[in-house]
Amino acid sequence: MSVITVERIKLFSTRSPWWCMVIAAVLTVGFAALTTGFLKGEEEQQATIFITQPGAQLSQMVMMVMAALAVTTEYRFSTIRTSFQAVPQRAALLLGKTAVVAFLAGLVGLIASFGAWGIGSLFASNADLAIDTGAEWRLLAGQGLIFSISAVFAVAVGILIRQSAGAIAILILWPLLVENLVLLIPKVGDDLNKWAPFVNGSSFLNQGQDPGLAGAEAAGTNFAFGPWGALLYFAGWAAALMTIALLSASKRDA
Repeated sequence: MSVITVERIKLFSTRSPWWCMVIAAVLTVGFAALTTGFLKGEEEQQATIFITQPGAQLSQMVMMVMAALAVTTEYRFSTIRTSFQAVPQRAALLLGKTAVVAFLAGLVGLIASFGAWGIGSLFASNADLAIDTGAEWRLLAGQGLIFSISAVFAVAVGILIRQSAGAIAILILWPLLVENLVLLIPKVGDDLNKWAPFVNGSSFLNQGQDPGLAGAEAAGTNFAFGPWGALLYFAGWAAALMTIALLSASKRDA
């Protein structure tokens, strides 16, 4: 069997990926229901596609946890040693695992984002939630790309840290806390923040959006690149981190 097939079987042989996928989908769709289900009158008419996606970031965190666990669990139970014996080329094995996890995360991101849009359209039926612009397509379809790249981040962190708790802590605190704390640095905080990787991932999705009821600041204004430049920058961070992780895995004992 190919490395991809083996990694797919290994991933779905445990319960955690299934739970993570369900939770990620429920979070995105559930928050869309909450943000659109109680809108009435003028507020409903002001609703935009943007407000159907508030749960996407939390779902992204869940899929990152799943991606990290795909690696750290093997290190925890030492099954990674058997895998490395079966496939001596460690980089090939880990890249195969990364490909499987990234594909799955991207698929969940797509299903969740369009599912949230569908629920929002159902609940806010008087609002104009049609996908009319390229920016709106990017917001919805782009979630798949962001989820996939985030999964690569998570696998790389898992390879480097090797411990589930440590890897999960880093993956949650980095985008939700650390990148926001940079803003508190006097004079240079705003400039540093716009170069943060997850900030650029969000800017890829949010640039050109109509936030509607969420307010103009919800989509952000401090961008280092245009949408696709931000995506490439985010992907570059993931590729660099994965390269470091693969070099580390090839030199460290399993």
